[in-house]
Parts: sequence; structure tokens; C-alpha cells
Amino acid sequence: MTQKSTTQTGSKMTQTDILIVGAGPTGLAHALWLTKQGLKVRIIDKSSGPGETSRAMAVQARTLEFYRQLDMTDAVVSAGYKTPAMNMWVRGKRQAQVKLLDAGQEISPYPFVLVYPQDRHERLLVDRLQSLGIEVERQTELVSFEDKGDKVTALLKHKDGQEETCQALYLAGCDGARSPIRHQIGSGFEGGTYKQVFYVADVVATGVNPAGEAQIAFEKSEFILMMPYTNTNQYRLIGIVRDERAEHPENLTFEDVGHEAIKALNIKIEQVNWFSTYRVHHRVTDHFRKGRVFLLGDAAHVHSPAGGQGMNTGIMDAINLAWKLAAVVKGQAPDSLLDSYETERQAFAYTLVETTDRLFTFATAEGNFAEFVRNRISPLFISVAYKLESVREYMFRVVSQTTLSYHKSPLSIGKAGSVHGGDRLPWVPFSGNDNYDSLSTIQWQVHVYGEPKPDLKTWCDQHKLPLHTFAWQSAYQKAGLAQDATYLLRPDTYIALADPEGSVATLDQYFNERGINFNL
Repeated sequence: MTQKSTTQTGSKMTQTDILIVGAGPTGLAHALWLTKQGLKVRIIDKSSGPGETSRAMAVQARTLEFYRQLDMTDAVVSAGYKTPAMNMWVRGKRQAQVKLLDAGQEISPYPFVLVYPQDRHERLLVDRLQSLGIEVERQTELVSFEDKGDKVTALLKHKDGQEETCQALYLAGCDGARSPIRHQIGSGFEGGTYKQVFYVADVVATGVNPAGEAQIAFEKSEFILMMPYTNTNQYRLIGIVRDERAEHPENLTFEDVGHEAIKALNIKIEQVNWFSTYRVHHRVTDHFRKGRVFLLGDAAHVHSPAGGQGMNTGIMDAINLAWKLAAVVKGQAPDSLLDSYETERQAFAYTLVETTDRLFTFATAEGNFAEFVRNRISPLFISVAYKLESVREYMFRVVSQTTLSYHKSPLSIGKAGSVHGGDRLPWVPFSGNDNYDSLSTIQWQVHVYGEPKPDLKTWCDQHKLPLHTFAWQSAYQKAGLAQDATYLLRPDTYIALADPEGSVATLDQYFNERGINFNL
């Protein structure tokens, strides 16, 4: 959606609310959430079309919960593959099996690990964006930009060589790990690069046992992760290249990489559909925001692929920022609301890099002791520990990002029961339904589990703030919710305020102190 005019020199001048650079999953999700909230959006990408390779595979439960806001969850789940289990092999013998299909059945309506290749995922997001009237502008490049204080002026270059000046209220940099936007705003990208080279391959394999399940195999210092993404013998392989071959990864083929771990699984690779190598970095940018320019996804943070977190984290950046931009552009909140984007998402990025670094180091450490721990101790530990419900739940919460919270955010306040401001609302199923139905809308809302105070309904009616009440039952207490408390939910469904007293004055104070008026 673009407003057009002509400058005095006759060159093309356009205006929009948000200019998004980069049409990967992060940029596409950002465009979807902004458009759904009524903002004018342009999304450009210098590529000629969506990605053709699978790349990111896992869609985590928290992402699927958010997708309910755009009615996309069922489509993604039905198109993806639910991984039944993960098997751990050491020197040709299966040492442990971890069931994944219902690992988070007490935590999320999506208790599984869903595999959905990124190329198919991107096409679905593009289709949804088109249904909202937005086209990705391909072969369009951001040449330069200037933050003028009240807007961003960007020079764009189209595939025919013509240039255009675009004025946007804000610029969203979703332009990848090498982000030119990050370079131009002078934001650092501290961290490092692992010495190992990763390889990924999409293959057709036979002899996998059990078929259709994920496998991770350790063979001395070599390892291979094998994930199914259909039920037709198609698998993603991920492994590392350690020795002198890693010095020139650009020349490697699938036949060149180590096959000891693959042989140990006693499988046959029938066909290689795609093979690529890459080095893995672990970095977080200094600033997620500078003036009217924001960094999202890989432009702001990169880390090892351990746990399948990268794409999901970028999508959550996009959703976190979108509702804040919508509120500020509509005049419902002051510009300072946008500062909370960096506070919330940078803190999580640091935690994510630290966590994935530990996993990566464990999987790739060399030496006799490291191999002994990885090959002998860890299978026994995992096999026993995963049978404990508390361990199983903890592992699911971490991987699915359902444990992510914003406790230190200026938007988070209070505690009621064991639920804090900044927490994800605990999911509670009941009688074929759950307490997440109302979260399919992108708006502020109040939840009360029990009886709301008499003046609360009046206050919510006056302020046109949806109030959802749930008849008290023990399941809410088990989930940590407090009877008759007020839980104020942000448009991205995180709890802003948890008030055990259910006070109208506290609600008033919350919005007044932050200058938020969602009825404007």
C-alpha cells in the first residue's frame, strides 16, 4: 500500500508507514502483522523470488500459538510433519529414544515438534500477504537511507534500473546476517565464528529404523542429525566438517564429508536433492533500534542451529515490534513504547546465543573425555531423565520458546498466583476448549479466572477493553493463575499486568503511566 506523488525534479516519490527490507520469514511475518493492524506497508527484496531450498525446518509451538492471530495455524500444522520421536545412537547402537509427539501436552495446544521446510513456509506467508493486498516487491534494492527525525527517506532501485525515493515513518531491517542496514546505522555485531563448518543436505534415504523418526548419531568425534520432513523417506541431514576439508568448504560435495556416522545408522542415501555448507556465527547486535530504524531476525542476532530456534526467534521479533509500531503510528502510545522492543528482544537474544552455544559445544567438543561424556554418559542420562515429567516439560518449554518471558520489561508489572507480568499466559484446556480462544485477536484484553469485581466490567465497557471471564476451576490454580485476579494481556498475548486485587485503579494507573490510550 503506497501513496505516490512527484517531486519538483519529476522523480518518483512514495510514502508509506513502514518500509520492510527483506522478505524472509521475519520480514513476511512483520508485514502480515502490521497489515492486519491497519498500517500501510511496503516490503522489498533484492532477490527474484522466494527461497527454493528448505533451510530452517522447525516451527516451534510458540510460533504456532501466535499464528492463531492470523488464522494460519491449521494450515501450517496440516502442511508440516510432526516428528514422533528422536533416537540417539552411539557407535551403531541405539542408546536412547525421546518421544516428541506429545512432549508438551500439558503446556501448549501444539505439544509436538513440527517440521515444515522454510521454502514452503515462505510461500504460505507470501500467499497470506497477497490475500491482504500486499505484494513483495522483488528485485528491488535499498540503495541508501536517511533518518530525518520525523521520517526515514530511502532510495530504492528497481530491476529496470529506475530509482525511487520512498518516505516511511519507520524502517524495518530484516535483511539478514550481513545486514547493510545494520552497517549503515553503525550498530556492532559482537560475537564470534565457530571453527567447524556445517553441512546440510536434503536426501532420500532408506533403511532408517525407526522410519520417519529423527535420529542423532555420534561416531567418535563425528555426529549426524537426521530429521524427517515427510513420510516419504525424505530427510534433512546436518553434520560438521572438522579437518583440512573445512578450509575450503566451497569445494565440498556430499561425497566429500565424513560418512562414518551415516554408516553407523546402517542406512542408504538414495538421492541428494540439496547440499550446502556454511560457517556458524554467534553474535548479537548492540542496538535493535536506532531512531526510526529497527533490526529484526538475523540482522540482529545469529547463533548455531541447535534446537531449531533461529527462524522462530525472527518471527517473534516481528510480532513483538509490530503491535508497538501500530500503537505509535496510530497515536495510541508515545514513541518510548518502541524502546521496549530492544529491551525485550535483545535480552532474549543473549540468552538464546548462550543456550545454543552450550548445546553446540557439547555436540562438537573434541578429545577423549568429551567423547566419553557425549557417547557414554549422556545417552544414559537422557534415557533416564526424559522419563521424568518435570524434565520432559522443561526440555519442551525451552525448545518451544513457551518459557520466554519479559520480566524485566518496563511493560511488565505485578504478580498474581505464580504468574508474573511479562509471562506467557499459561494454557489451560477445558471441556474441548481452552483459554486461548480470545488470543486470536490482536488487541489489549483482560482475563479474570473467577469473578471480576463489579466495577471492572463497567470500566472495561467504558474503555472498550474486552473482558473475558472464566468460571473458576482447579485447573487454573494448577496452572499458577489466581482466583479473581486481573490479568491484562498485550496485543502480542504476553501478560502486561498481573493484579491479585483485580483493581480498576491499577489498570488505570498502568495505562496512564505509559501514556497508552488504545481507543484513539
